[in-house]
Amino acid sequence: MAVSTTSLPPFVQALGDGVYAIDTDFHRPRFDAAYLMVEDGRAAFIDTGTTYTVPRLLAALASLGLPVSAVDWVIVTHVHLDHAGGAGALMQELPSARLVVHPRGERHMVNPLALLMSAHNVYGAEEMANSYGKVMPIARERVVASGDGMTIHLAGRPLELIDTPGHARHHHCIWDARTRGFFTGDTFGLSYREFDTARGAWLLPTTTPIQFDPEPLRQSVRRMLSYEPQRLYLTHYGCVENVPVMGEMMLSQIDEMVALAEPLRDAGNRHQQLRQALSDMYLRRTRAHGCMLTDSDTLALLAMDIELNTQGLAVWLDESKPK
Repeated sequence: MAVSTTSLPPFVQALGDGVYAIDTDFHRPRFDAAYLMVEDGRAAFIDTGTTYTVPRLLAALASLGLPVSAVDWVIVTHVHLDHAGGAGALMQELPSARLVVHPRGERHMVNPLALLMSAHNVYGAEEMANSYGKVMPIARERVVASGDGMTIHLAGRPLELIDTPGHARHHHCIWDARTRGFFTGDTFGLSYREFDTARGAWLLPTTTPIQFDPEPLRQSVRRMLSYEPQRLYLTHYGCVENVPVMGEMMLSQIDEMVALAEPLRDAGNRHQQLRQALSDMYLRRTRAHGCMLTDSDTLALLAMDIELNTQGLAVWLDESKPK
């Protein structure tokens, strides 16, 4: 189905081969994306954003001339709320869809209470209400747990799901052979368009608490690179190419984050020192990439990630402490 890009809402970007990025407007523009895939009149959403995103997802679908009954699949890469918080509310609008989730996340989609309690501990009640909204449960019979190497089909188009722990143990990524692209969730890090330069995209890992583990993350990245992907569809944010360079950025930064964190394992002011070390690393790496933003602008754009990465590294340090 040919669609004029002029008919798309401004928050929808056509990426070719039936793939569309939808800016969820979470926190700021071009920070968080959901994806819509269309094949022969059938559709799938990959990641959903929050409950507040659902009107945008439905508007994107309508702009392509598709009814809600055309959606066969909603696939969440993992159950963190900026990726899956809107899944329950979206599924209520999609009579034909089934939800695909990593088996470790299945129970959280059916009964989100424990997930919400964990998120409350990280973000607090006010942030939860303002940014995420109400998280709705999904009927168990509509939920499909993925398996490593499992393939589902969208109108005959194969989508392979592979287990990709490291950011979270309940994470899988989706391989689209048509575009030779991975829908990466958070496994392959974050890349904000404000940091693009003549050298291309700049990327950083995310260690959001509470399940960061560097060695499984390295293994997941290397496994994804073994597919020789040409595209990465990042939730944060958008489609990036030059994947071998992105892989080197990921792996080298995982190593550097571990190297700067381990000496601080028992430091009395560990949180402050971790924050400073991460800030210094990002400033040095963005400058080397040719980024022309001021230091204050760079740190402002990365403020949330610096704080969450600090927390994630601290949890990993505590859990990996020698017995």
